[in-house]
Amino acid sequence: MDDLLLPEVDHELDDLELEPGDDANLITSVEVTNEWTNFRQNFADDITMAEGVVRRNYTTWDDEMDGALLEVLVDHHNNGDHSQNGWKPHVYCAAIRNMKEKCNKDITKDNILGRLRTFDRYYEVITKILSQSGFGWDWVNHKLSMDSDDVWIKYVEANKKEKGLASYKTKVVKHWESTSIIYSKDHANGEGAMTGAETAADPEAEPIEISPEVAPKRQRTGESIMCMIGEMRATFKDALKTTDPLPLPKATTPAAILAALQLIPDLAEPDMLRSYGKLILNERLFEALMELPMEMRKAWLLVLP
Repeated sequence: MDDLLLPEVDHELDDLELEPGDDANLITSVEVTNEWTNFRQNFADDITMAEGVVRRNYTTWDDEMDGALLEVLVDHHNNGDHSQNGWKPHVYCAAIRNMKEKCNKDITKDNILGRLRTFDRYYEVITKILSQSGFGWDWVNHKLSMDSDDVWIKYVEANKKEKGLASYKTKVVKHWESTSIIYSKDHANGEGAMTGAETAADPEAEPIEISPEVAPKRQRTGESIMCMIGEMRATFKDALKTTDPLPLPKATTPAAILAALQLIPDLAEPDMLRSYGKLILNERLFEALMELPMEMRKAWLLVLP
């Protein structure tokens, strides 16, 4: 039908009167030239190459990077740099510098926050499991230990809504002691902790994007400037808050105390129960326990009056 209308339309166009104008600027025809074809091809090639560069600049977290990050976080956690709203700005700066020195990797604050969500998920799930009878932590193989497969089957059956739970039977989580230190108080008090349900990403699934347009040296300079500005703002805000009323202290939950005791190697059940009874009545004792290295905690508990 459209083909039949073409001659009629052509006749109507021929009958139209042309308005006066400059014939030199009149476009009489449009053709596809070799120049235009080459331009389109080169443009498509540039886009493809740019996408390839971005993909090649993705990297993943490994055990060495986790260790470098947690080393800084534990140190600053013990120094009181873990506030109600999260980590203080200079902590991220220190982590970025340590990552470059120890692993020769350039990361950003957003990369750190993403990794912390994964650590938080691990802590959320594993401590919940450890609070149940029949479970422990294998410090040699860095994973959960259980009295029998039946114990695990019953636990999974009772927690069907927990996404990805089945993988935790064999999941290897290194640096568990460091993870417990930086998260235990957060989850007990509800302060500064991120929601564990935000992510269940494994280490292999967490990319770090490094922009191909910024050289590493320039990137570190920018990070340093932002860190200094963040520290100045944090210091000023802390000074303004000196007249604010202090928040009421929140006691550590019994579940968190029990989970911490179950992490101590070779702590007999009677000693664990005796220590549990003391720690749930004295918040200061539990804080003192968590400050000790793991290898000293059992001896310290046994000498408590």
